[in-house]
Amino acid sequence: MMRVNSGLKILFCIAVILFSTQCFSQQETPTSKYVSKGWAELGKRNFEEVYRITDECIELFSSSADELANSLIDFPPQGKENLYGTMNDVATCYFIKGEALMREGRIEEAKEVFKKVIEKYPFAQAWDPRGWFWKIKEKAEITLRKLETGMVIEDEEDEEVVVTNLELYDQGEEFPVNYEKYGEFIGVGSKDYKYVIKDNIGLSKAVGEGIYPNTSSIKFDPNFVKCKSKLASIDHWKILNSRDLQLAFYKWNFSPEPQGVKQFYIADILERAGFIRQAIKAYYSVLVHFPTSVGWTYWQTPWYIGKVALYRIKFLLREYPELNLELKDAYIKIINGTDNDVRNDEFIVNPGKLVVKKKGLLDKFCRRKNKIKDPRVVKRLGEGSIKLLKYDNGSWQMVVEGKPFMIKAITYAPTRIGESPDEGTLQNWTFQDTNNNGLIDAPYESWVDKNSNNIKDDDEEIIGDLKLLQDMGVNAIRVYHQPGMRLNKELFRDMFKSYGIYVMLGDFLGKYAIGSGASWEEGTDYDNPIHQENMLDSIREMVTEYKEEPYILMWLLGNENVYGLGCNADKKPQSFFKFANKAAQLIKSLDPYHRPVGIVSGDTLFLDIFAKECPDIDVFGTNAYRGSYGFLDFWDEVRMIVDKPAMITEYGCPSYAKGYTIEEAEDFQAKYHKNAWSDIEHNSFRGEGAGNAIGGIVFEWLDEWWKAYEPSHHDKKGLFAGPFLDGYMHEEWLGICSQGNGKHSPFLRQLKKSYFVYKELWKEN
Repeated sequence: MMRVNSGLKILFCIAVILFSTQCFSQQETPTSKYVSKGWAELGKRNFEEVYRITDECIELFSSSADELANSLIDFPPQGKENLYGTMNDVATCYFIKGEALMREGRIEEAKEVFKKVIEKYPFAQAWDPRGWFWKIKEKAEITLRKLETGMVIEDEEDEEVVVTNLELYDQGEEFPVNYEKYGEFIGVGSKDYKYVIKDNIGLSKAVGEGIYPNTSSIKFDPNFVKCKSKLASIDHWKILNSRDLQLAFYKWNFSPEPQGVKQFYIADILERAGFIRQAIKAYYSVLVHFPTSVGWTYWQTPWYIGKVALYRIKFLLREYPELNLELKDAYIKIINGTDNDVRNDEFIVNPGKLVVKKKGLLDKFCRRKNKIKDPRVVKRLGEGSIKLLKYDNGSWQMVVEGKPFMIKAITYAPTRIGESPDEGTLQNWTFQDTNNNGLIDAPYESWVDKNSNNIKDDDEEIIGDLKLLQDMGVNAIRVYHQPGMRLNKELFRDMFKSYGIYVMLGDFLGKYAIGSGASWEEGTDYDNPIHQENMLDSIREMVTEYKEEPYILMWLLGNENVYGLGCNADKKPQSFFKFANKAAQLIKSLDPYHRPVGIVSGDTLFLDIFAKECPDIDVFGTNAYRGSYGFLDFWDEVRMIVDKPAMITEYGCPSYAKGYTIEEAEDFQAKYHKNAWSDIEHNSFRGEGAGNAIGGIVFEWLDEWWKAYEPSHHDKKGLFAGPFLDGYMHEEWLGICSQGNGKHSPFLRQLKKSYFVYKELWKEN
C-alpha cells in the first residue's frame, strides 16, 4: 500500500505483467471521495479534519456497508471488488481514523477502532492507487498487534506445496518441425499472413502432445487419465505458477483462454519442466498459427503474444547453443503497436524458420567480429566529457572522458526499518547519522552479516555501502531531486572521488504530483501552464544546484509518467512528451558540461509519440519488468522507432516467492538479473543484437520494508501479478541485499546471490 505525501521521495516499480488477462480499477462512488480526502489529510497530519471526514462517511453509509458485509462469507472474486465499494470505503475510513488516532498518541481509542473494523468488515478491501486491493482486516490486525505487544504479526506459514514434474506421453516425431510438409504459408511478410493446415494428422504427430493442432494425444496419456477428475475444480490461472507442473500442463490444455494465450502458457510450462525442445516447438506454434494474438497485462496495456514467443525462442537458442539452431528471418511488426489501442493495429508477419546453423560457433564469432570491425562515427550527442556516439552499423556507445562506458547502475535509497513516507517518518539518507558519530550511516558504516545470524561477529568489520557497491562493479546510482529537498553534495563528491561512482540525477516531472503544485487528487496536468511553470522551476533548481558537480553523469526526466498516478500523462501522452522535451531544452541551456538527458518511461508505451515529440532528449530510458528472459523485443522496437541510444532505467525481481525456499527464490532472482544484464550486453555496441543498449539500472540495492504497509514488518504478501517465480510481485523483497531481521538497521547487510552475480558480470576486464 502506498499513499503519496507531498515532499517525500516515492519510488516504485510498475511491472509489465505476463501472467493475467484481468485488470482491476477503483470506480468512483459516493463514498470514494471520503477515502481520498481522508488519506490526503492523514498525510498532512490534519487529524481533526481526518476525524470529520471519516466520521461523516461512517455515519452516512455504515448501514449500507453492513448489509453488504453480512452478505459475504469470503472475499469477493477478483474483478468483483467494486460491487462492494460502499463497504470497502466505509471500512477504509475506519482504518484511516485508527491510523490518525495512533499517530496522535490516542492508543486505546485507536485499538477500539481497529478491533471494530476487523469485526464488522472482515472481507473489506482498500484500493491502492498503484492498481490493486489490499485486505483491511489483515493490515488492521498487524497494527493492533503492534499496539498491544510492540510486535507485529508474522505472515502465515506457507501451505504445503505439491511439487510434481511433468512427464510427457507424446513428444512428437520432429524437431524442428517442417511445416511446409503439412500445410501452406500464405502472405508471408504481409498483413495477410496465415498458415493453412492441409495434413492435420501428420502435423499433430510431428509436434506432439499439447502443441497445436494436437488435441488428442493428451487423452491417451496415462498420467492425464489418473488426474482427469481433479481438473474441473482447479483455477487455471492459480495453478499456472504452481510447482505442480503436471497438473498445470493438463489444465492449460483445456483452459478457456484464446488459443494463442493457451499455447503460450503451455510452452512456458514445458520450458519450466525442462522440455526445451518441446517448449521451442510450442512457442514456434504461436508464431505459425497465432502471431496476432493479443492479451492484456494487469495494467490494461496490450501484450503481444506472438512477439514475446518469438523472442523467447531467440533467448532459448542462445541459452542452449548445443541445439545448433537459429530462427531465421522471423519478425512481427505491429503498426500503431505502442499507442495502447489495439483497434488500429496492423500485423506484418513472417514466422521465419528454425534451421540448423551450418557454421556453428565459428559463424557466431565471425558475425560479432564483422559488426565491430573499424566502425565509423556518424553522429555525436554531447559536447563535453560525456558523449553518445552512433556508428555506421547503427550501434550506439557512451564515452566518458574518452573511454567507452557501460552504465552499471543501481537505485540506491537505503531506508531504515520502521521509516515510511506514509507516516511522514522517512528520513533523508544522504544526511542520516543515527549514532551521531559524524559519519553518514549506510554509505560508510554498514557491515556484512556473513553467516546471517543477525549478530555483528568479531570478524564482520564495518565496510560501508559505497565500498560494497564499488566491489560489485557499480559505476552510478540513481537519485531523485525534489523541490526544497537537500542532497548531500559532500557525500556524493567523496563517492565519486574515492569510489568512482557517478550520480544519475532525476526530476519526477510531475509524477505523483511532485513538483507541479497540483494536489494528489487533481494530479499534474501537462497542459496546465501553472503546473508547467512549477515543474520548469523544479528543473531549473536542480540543474542550477548541481550543474558544477563532477559526479553528475546524466539528467533523468520522470518516472513511468505514462502510466498515470498523480499525473495525466497516460491520458495526454502528446502533451507530456512535448513538455518533457521543453524540460530537456531548459536543462541543455543551463548545463555548461552538456551532459546527456534521458527519460524514464514505462516500457514502450507511446514510444512513437516520444520519437516524434522529444528530439532534444538524448536517451530513451524505461522501467521494464519482463521476466527472466531479459527484455525481449525492447531493443529492436526502440531501434526501429527511435534513433537514440536506450537503457533500462529500472529492472529487478523479488527474492521471496510463496511455495519456495529462500534459497530457491534467491536463485531465481540471481538468474533473473543475470539474464537481464546478459540481454543488455547482447544488445550493446559489442553485442550481436540491436546495438543500442548503453546500460541499465538495477532496482534496487536494499529491501524496503514500508511498501506493503507496516514499516517494521517484512511483508511477504504478493501485491499484484507479475512475471516472477510464484507469479506475484513482492515489493518489499526487491533488494539485492537484505537487512536481516531489521534489528540492526540501517547498518546490517546480508548479501544475496544477485550481488555476487553482478560482482562477476561487472568486473573490469
